[in-house]
Amino acid sequence: MEEVLFNRPAAEAIAEVTQRFDARRVFLMVSGTLNRQTDEVEKVRQALGNRHAGTFDAMPPHTPRHAVIAAAEQARESGADLIATLGGGSIIDGAKAVQLCLANDIRTPEGLDKVRSVKGPDGAMAPPPCQPPTVRQVTVPTTLSGGEFSGISGVTDEQRKLKELFRHPRIIPRAVMLDPAVTVHTPEWLWLSTGIRAVDHCVEGICSGLANPYSDAQALHGLSLLARGLPRVKADPSDLQARSDCQMGTWLSMGPLAGGVPMGASHGIGYVLGAVHDVPHGHTSCIMLPAVMRWNRSANAERQKLVAAAMGHPGDDAADVLDAFIGGLGMPRSLSAVKVGPQDFERIARQAMGTPWVPYNPRRIDGPAQVREILELAA
Repeated sequence: MEEVLFNRPAAEAIAEVTQRFDARRVFLMVSGTLNRQTDEVEKVRQALGNRHAGTFDAMPPHTPRHAVIAAAEQARESGADLIATLGGGSIIDGAKAVQLCLANDIRTPEGLDKVRSVKGPDGAMAPPPCQPPTVRQVTVPTTLSGGEFSGISGVTDEQRKLKELFRHPRIIPRAVMLDPAVTVHTPEWLWLSTGIRAVDHCVEGICSGLANPYSDAQALHGLSLLARGLPRVKADPSDLQARSDCQMGTWLSMGPLAGGVPMGASHGIGYVLGAVHDVPHGHTSCIMLPAVMRWNRSANAERQKLVAAAMGHPGDDAADVLDAFIGGLGMPRSLSAVKVGPQDFERIARQAMGTPWVPYNPRRIDGPAQVREILELAA
C-alpha cells in the first residue's frame, strides 16, 4: 500500500489517484445498490472521463468464485490497467482475487485452485508460486470490514460451501480513500455490523497469545475509536465526524493482522457461518465474539481486561461489555437469531477446525467438541 487519503470526496480522490498512477483504462467494481440507487458511481465515471473502461456491479455477499470469474472476464475484455472499487468487503475481496485471475490467466472457478494459499515449510499459509498482479487496485470502502488494509482475499467456493483465503503481497490496494460522506448510503445494519467486525479484529488481536506492543497500540486505540463512534452514528447517521472516527478505528483494527498477529475462534467460526449459512460476516462477529471471549477467559483474563478498559468499562467483564455494546446497537446476539440451531453445530464445528484461525485461538482448541462448547455459549 502506498497511501491512504481521508475526508476527501470519493470521485475526486479516485480521479486524483488514478491520474497520479498514470492509469488509462480504469475498471470499476462497485456496489450494485450504489450504482442503481444513487449518483455516487456516476460521479466517479464523470470524474474519470475517457479513462473509465467499464463497470461491474454484481458481486454477491461472501465473494463467490463464479462472480470473481465474471468480474475478471469483464476486466480482461475492457483492457483494464487499474481496478477501482467503491463498496464493501465482498467487492474489495473480489477485486483482490480478480488481480490474481488477470495475472495468471484464470478463467474458470476451478482455476482459482492454483492461486489458493498453500502451507509453507514453517506451517504458515503463504502465496503459491504464481505470477504477481500487474493490474492493481485502489479502493473506496463503504463499510467497516477492514479488508482494504489486508493482502488477503476471502473467496467462497460455492460447490463446497467453504470460504478460502488467497494471499499475495501485491493484492493489497495501492491506495485507500476514506470518504465518510459516501457511507451515508450504507444501510445502518451493514455499517454497524461491519463495525463490530472491526471491533472483532481489535479484540482478537489484543487477546491473541502472539500479541505485541506494536499491534496493541493500534488495536487498543482503534477499539476506543469504534466504541465511541459506532453509537454516535446510530444516534445520528449524518454525523460525518463519527463516521470518520469509525473508519480510522477500522484502519487501526487491521494493525495486528498486518503485524503478523493471528485472529482466533470468532473469525474462524465466522468463516463457516458465512459460507455454509450465508450469515453476513458482520453478524458473525456480533454473535460469536462475546461467546469466544467467555470461553477463552481462563486463558487470557489479563488481556481481556485491556479490552474492557479500552471500551470505557475498566474492571468489568469484557464479554459482558461486548455483549451489551452489541445489543445497544441493535445487532443479533445469538445463533438462533440468524436461524442457526443445535442441529447445525456438528458440521460447523468440524469445518471450523479447518479454518486458518481456530488453531491460533488463545485457549487451545484440540477438536470439534470444543468448538461445539463455544457454539452452545452463542446459541
